[in-house]
Parts: sequence; C-alpha cells; structure tokens
Amino acid sequence: MTRIAMKTPLVEMDGDEMTRIIWQLIKDELIVPFVDLKTEYYDLGLANRDATDDQVTIDSAEATKRLGVAVKCATITPNAARVEEYGLKQMWKSPNGTIRAMLDGTCFRAPICVAGIQPVVRNWERPITIARHAYGDVYKNVEIRVPGPGKVELVYTGDDGSEIRELVHEYTGAGVAQGTHNLDASIMSFAHSCFKFALDTGQDLWFSTKDTISKTYDHRFKDIFAEVFEAEYAARFEKAGIEYFYTLIDDAVARVMKAKGGFIWACKNYDGDVMSDMISSAFGSLAMMTSVLVSPTGVYEYEAAHGTVQRHYYKHLAGESTSTNSVATIFAWTGALRKRGELDGIDELVSFAGKLERATLATIEAGEMTGDLARITTLPNPHTLTTEDFIKAVAGRLAQVA
Repeated sequence: MTRIAMKTPLVEMDGDEMTRIIWQLIKDELIVPFVDLKTEYYDLGLANRDATDDQVTIDSAEATKRLGVAVKCATITPNAARVEEYGLKQMWKSPNGTIRAMLDGTCFRAPICVAGIQPVVRNWERPITIARHAYGDVYKNVEIRVPGPGKVELVYTGDDGSEIRELVHEYTGAGVAQGTHNLDASIMSFAHSCFKFALDTGQDLWFSTKDTISKTYDHRFKDIFAEVFEAEYAARFEKAGIEYFYTLIDDAVARVMKAKGGFIWACKNYDGDVMSDMISSAFGSLAMMTSVLVSPTGVYEYEAAHGTVQRHYYKHLAGESTSTNSVATIFAWTGALRKRGELDGIDELVSFAGKLERATLATIEAGEMTGDLARITTLPNPHTLTTEDFIKAVAGRLAQVA
C-alpha cells in the first residue's frame, strides 16, 4: 500500500504520562501505516523541559510560527508535589500558557458528538463551542507569599517616568498576592478571531466576563469586543442572520444550561479552561473534545483538551490494564493532518483525516469503547476495550475504508 506523501512537516510536541503512551500508539497504529509522516519533533515531557530550562517549549512555539501547523500531546503543569516527584529545578509554568502567549490566538474547543453518548443536559441538541482567549490572566501571573504585616501595591511606571500607584491590600498578617495582566492588542485579536469564526460557522456568539466586579480589567474586554463588533462585524452578522451579545459570566452559565446548543461561547483564559471542561464532561467525557489554537497570523496548534491521565499512567507502570479514552488525541492528529493537507493542497491527506475520524466514531457506535464511555452509553451491551485494543479496533476499521 502506497502511503500518502507530505510536503511540509508538522510540529510534533510530545507530552507526558498516559497520553504520551497513547501518542505513540496512535502514530504506530493509525497514522504511519497510511501516511509518510513528516514531523519536526519536540519533547515537551516534563523531564526534558526541566533539562532544557523550558527552552524546548519556546523552540516548539517558534517552530509552529515557522511551519504553520502543530499537534501537541497533553503535558504536566507542575505543582509542588510534581517538583518533588520529578526532582525539578523549579516549578515550571504551564507549557500551554507559554505556547499560547507566543502564538497569541484563541482556543476553539467543541465536543465530539457520537451516537450512543447523550449529553447530561437533556435539552442540548447541538455542540457548544468554547472560544477561549489564549493569552495572559492567571497563566502569565506573578505571585508572592506575603510573610507578615505590610502592604502590597500595584505600580505602573511609564517610560516617561510617570507613575500610577494603587494599594492592593494592607496586611496585618501573612497572606498571598497575585498580579495578572493582559494586552489591548491580544484582546482585540481574540475579538476578531471570535467574530470571524462565528461568521465562518454561521453560529451565534456569546461573550461573558465579570465586569460588574472587575470594573477596569474585565470591563476592558467588554469594551474592546463592543468596539470591534460595531466597527467591523455588526452589519455582517445581521446579513448572516446570527447574533452577538454580551452577558455576565454567571448569567451565561445559567443561560447555557437552558439552551439547545449550536453557538460559540467566548470566555477569558481561565473561564474558558473551566467551562470547556464542564461542556466536554456534560457532553460525555473530557476525552471527547477537540481543541485548536488559531493565531491572528493563521497558525494552528491542535491538542486534546484534557490532561495527562496520571492515575491511568501509574496503573500502566504497575503493569495493570488501562482503558484510557484516546479520541481527543486522535482528533488532535486528524485536525493537524487535515489543516496541513489544506494548506499544502494535498487532498489525499485531507480525506485521510476524515476517514480516521469516521473510523473512530464508527468503532464507538459499534459498541466498542473505553470504560469512561461504556459507563454512560445508551447503546446495549457495550464492549469495554483496553487502551491499546480500542486503538487497534479503530485501526481495523480504518484499514477497511482507507
């Protein structure tokens, strides 16, 4: 069988724990037998990030800017326990946060819907897409441990020597403090990405923050979205028959529970992180959600929206059987291969991505699935497969259609 040729490599960002195991299985069973895979490989596993002082993360982002399309495995963002477990030099920041800051784009996340897996929210009939701002906020924060009585101030010093100073808090004892930031230019890119995506997909766009409490920070997001919409998109939305509206984040949460779906919900960075997990879990599983970072310059980075599945990894290391859902990681690869094919004019590669997705969903619809789906499916007598066996079952179907 002749494998599909590629012209331009993908940027391949390997990751951690159970998803790293799945990553290699997907390549070996589902991609390499059919595609003459070309990638520029970067090991973003925690040990290598530590060994390179996180330079490998920066290098992978620069490569993504250069090559235009990347696919990323889930990675560990270390906490104190991970620093001890891995013997790290320091508590490295989120690699996703670093990459997103360098690419400056928007993460679009949507549930992967399949027959037999019904949303927990009964009235949801169509997917809900989360548009997550991918720069700043808590992911680029600065934190301090306040040791005792004193005051913390927020200070801006202009290049001309001017100064703005605000008291954060006067401490009577120990505590903590945190500073976050964002940029007008990045918020504007976020707004443009959301409005364009809504027009491209013909979906209504919601946007929510908490401007009633955050009267400067969050209100700036609200104002920029309103200005960009009125200046460039209002007439186009009206012509397309779609709607844009702003509401508070708590109101949006209440509304989304009563909605039928089929819209885009734009959120600030952390809100989008939390709400995408809620949406994916309510639609079936954290492992059933696509995620793509789209930069204003037309760069694409595809990933799974979930973590490294630490608990399953420890079972795997102990020689125990696991049943880890690989669908989101498979769809990260198909998304990247499809986009690479589109940009390079390789119709066979685009077609292959679609076939692999259909084979994956057909496997589930045939009653063969991992444990997380078997516990919630409406299909009769589901067959629970191990991590490896599910991927091999997909490979068997793919061989028939590829």
